[in-house]
Amino acid sequence: MKAVAFTHSLPVTADEALIDIEAPDPVLRTHDVLVEVRAVSVNPVDTKIRRRNEPLGEPRILGFDAAGIVRSVGPGVTRFGIGDEVFYAGSVDRQGSNAQFHAVDERIIARKPRSLSFAEAAALPLTTLTAWEMLFDRFSIPRDRVHHDTLLIVGGAGGVGSMAIQLACQLTGLVVVATASRPETINWCSSLGAHHVINHHHPLAHQLETCEVSAPSYIFCTNHVERHWRELCHVLAPEGRIGLIESTGPLDMNEIFNKSASVHTEYMFARSLHQTTQMIEQHHILQSVSRLVDQGVLRTTMTENYGPITAANLRRAHAAVESGTTRGKIVLEGF
Repeated sequence: MKAVAFTHSLPVTADEALIDIEAPDPVLRTHDVLVEVRAVSVNPVDTKIRRRNEPLGEPRILGFDAAGIVRSVGPGVTRFGIGDEVFYAGSVDRQGSNAQFHAVDERIIARKPRSLSFAEAAALPLTTLTAWEMLFDRFSIPRDRVHHDTLLIVGGAGGVGSMAIQLACQLTGLVVVATASRPETINWCSSLGAHHVINHHHPLAHQLETCEVSAPSYIFCTNHVERHWRELCHVLAPEGRIGLIESTGPLDMNEIFNKSASVHTEYMFARSLHQTTQMIEQHHILQSVSRLVDQGVLRTTMTENYGPITAANLRRAHAAVESGTTRGKIVLEGF
């Protein structure tokens, strides 16, 4: 099968950073389905692995988000059959989705929204799972319209921020304040439903006061934690919660200790990596998201389609993600 892989950790400007290869078809495990990949999207985790992890032995195929068609199933599969259209975020400890065929555990996939194309669906899984698990599993925010606390989302225009805005605005009663700094990203956050958009390059406390919102009970920081930490601790409400999705250097907990605040981490791959008893929850979450999309409650965050899944196009997508200036998600489609 055709695939795109890397063999050495190189800058994205190098032609060999990602290469086109021929690879053997995947071998299915008991709970696996074999998906014919129709579209993929690119996440920051793809670029981080490419830059920091030298593959051992065989080339490493990256890619996590995907949408495609089930072509065969393992002996223990009970939820899917041949011909089903699915979408999912894959596992960090297996070969990835930047390939014509991909083996993935049925417990972390779901049926693709009928109203979306494969490309539009491929933009959703990883960022949606990350945002959903942070808001509803880590923060335990009630999914109702009664909860009127403030949620501050730092990095609202990115993939995770884009989904967090939608989920919070559509499924809760939270007042959502997102951060963005350019006209196009400010407009993007507003179009997704954010009640207020403020600039993370300027002091946050004054801007929050101007919005006339309560101190945030929840702060979801999607990037640059160390840069924002002290200010986030300052604006956080007493007994509030801060959520982080990237590893960082030591943080001064004294900044929030006298508020009895808590810090929550979210790693979307944890359930599949450790085969937790809650692994099946990712199937249920994506099934719920699929229904919400088809009901018109949620929308795709695809903003650009870079064309076929080739090494050249993926290098271009990695470069865009590494620039830190993308809006929503970049998708590639077909071989």
